Amino acid sequence: MKKVLSIAGSDSSGGAGIQADIKTITAHKMYAMTAITALTAQNTMGVDSVLEATPEFVGQQLDSIMNDIFPDSVKIGMVSSPHIIEVIVEKLKEYKPKHIVVDPVMISTSGSPLLSKDAMDVLITKLLPLATLITPNIPEAQCLCGGMKIETKEDMQKAAIQIAKHYQGNILIKGGHLLDSADDLLYSNGQFTWFTGVKIENPNTHGTGCTLSSAIACNLADGHDVNMSIQYAKDYLTGALQDQLNLGKGNGPLNHCYKI
Repeated sequence: MKKVLSIAGSDSSGGAGIQADIKTITAHKMYAMTAITALTAQNTMGVDSVLEATPEFVGQQLDSIMNDIFPDSVKIGMVSSPHIIEVIVEKLKEYKPKHIVVDPVMISTSGSPLLSKDAMDVLITKLLPLATLITPNIPEAQCLCGGMKIETKEDMQKAAIQIAKHYQGNILIKGGHLLDSADDLLYSNGQFTWFTGVKIENPNTHGTGCTLSSAIACNLADGHDVNMSIQYAKDYLTGALQDQLNLGKGNGPLNHCYKI
């Protein structure tokens, strides 16, 4: 059985973060492991409170995992403290897992910044360079390329080129915020690849970014290349959205287990 490690925050409502990752990994018939960076009190209507783990404890979780059940791939989600990011970077360099997918969680759904400037600097300069693939959405891509506006598919291409000046790995800019499509753009080794998608009429999209990045990590663990890993992950996410699960009073979760 393939093993996938998620380094992320816990979502008490189960729709995003560690819980979404575990469900996604399980739906791919793989073994999920976690290193929790923060606990949250949240539901479909928003986040009420956050309790961060200490950097030391995050490091201890990673040591425990890496020294026993070594992961075939790693997915990294919410890491809000520069000190936690530093510890994760140190452990990744020490243990050298083969595949690392970073979902750079920087901006909330409502548009609020989730990272301090110090944390963002450490994320960009130290963590992202270790990644096999990064998966920013459009607001996050705008942050990574210095604030340029991204409103069209042409803007996405310009942003990818800009981000690639500071990051040499694979860049997947997710197009879910575009008005007229849900196409995602992969920029890899100077080449553009578009992954087309139709906009699904479903207001419940809580955890889509976590789910996609975890599904990509699963497919990389299974031996697929980056392009096929993205395509298979996008197909899985589309199915989870099309299932039209409707839970909670706000922005509800996906059905991660629609195939089960």
